[in-house]
Amino acid sequence: MTAVPHAAPHRLRLSADALVANWRALARMSGARAACGAAVKADGYGLGAAAVVQRLAAAGCRDLFVSSWAEAAALPVAAPLGLSVLHGVRAEDMPLAAALPHVRPVLNTAQQVARWRDAGGGRACDVMVDTGMNRLGIAPADIAGGLLDGLVIDTLMSHLACADEPAAAMNRDQLHRFAALRGATRARRMSLANSAGIALGADYAFDLTRPGLSLYGGVPCPALADTIRPVVTIEAQLLQRRIVRAGEVVGYNATWVAPADTPVGTANLGYADGYGRGFSDRGRAQAVAGDGPWLPVIGRVSMDLVALDLTGTTLAEGDWIAFDPDLPRAAAASGRSQYELLTGLGKRFDRVWA
Repeated sequence: MTAVPHAAPHRLRLSADALVANWRALARMSGARAACGAAVKADGYGLGAAAVVQRLAAAGCRDLFVSSWAEAAALPVAAPLGLSVLHGVRAEDMPLAAALPHVRPVLNTAQQVARWRDAGGGRACDVMVDTGMNRLGIAPADIAGGLLDGLVIDTLMSHLACADEPAAAMNRDQLHRFAALRGATRARRMSLANSAGIALGADYAFDLTRPGLSLYGGVPCPALADTIRPVVTIEAQLLQRRIVRAGEVVGYNATWVAPADTPVGTANLGYADGYGRGFSDRGRAQAVAGDGPWLPVIGRVSMDLVALDLTGTTLAEGDWIAFDPDLPRAAAASGRSQYELLTGLGKRFDRVWA
């Protein structure tokens, strides 16, 4: 049977120009001596990792980071691109690791180090060292004790716990602990800064930065507010326009009551798509053309549907609505982090790059 082309009633409008502009801005902030990579884990933070990699590689990005070997296997990348698996290598991962010779594990434990030394075939790896976050990584004392002897290490890295809080003393503490490891291994490079870490200054850049959130339009700290452009806009089609009479209600649990006769539109979008219940009575959208008023979300967001106050518009069934693409503002409205808003974007969307 021949597949019939079908457009979904909701889509993600994705800006390649904004994605690339964000990466280039973060690369400039990383300084002339540091390469700028890209975290493309969680399917490119929900945008589609293969499409993100294609565009960033064309812009000059050469270092990519995913969480798992399954994510690595799903990306069609090869030299000169470098691909690293942040969660290291389990025993169960070794067959797939052997089949992906262009991919490096980021070793996090003594067991992973031993496993790679014994079965990695002398291939290069990366190593994560814990400088205070207590999440993943070997201890600095393990390095001094010779744990990494005999490994071919491309990148020694650590991760900042409080980079989105520029005044946090822990940032400088971690910087000093990591800088003290310079020369302690034969690693070709050192890497510490994520998106917010880049904004902390040149001292944090070392040889390689690893932005994630800000590539996709997230603003984790005030220093990036005027630099980062939105990349993702949720668009959904109106299924219905109706007049809700004064005193009548909209949605589950009758949380919104019409103060006057109100034109209400129901759009094909809900929490099953990642547009969460936190946007109930707090989200906003406007006509896709972007030249009309902001339309408040009214009542409860449900699994597949959301209602909007269409006052002041002629929007009708079949018209498209664009939801607020400003991630910091959407995070404040919904009570969810910018990371959750991106990575929670559902599979039902058409993803349309422009």
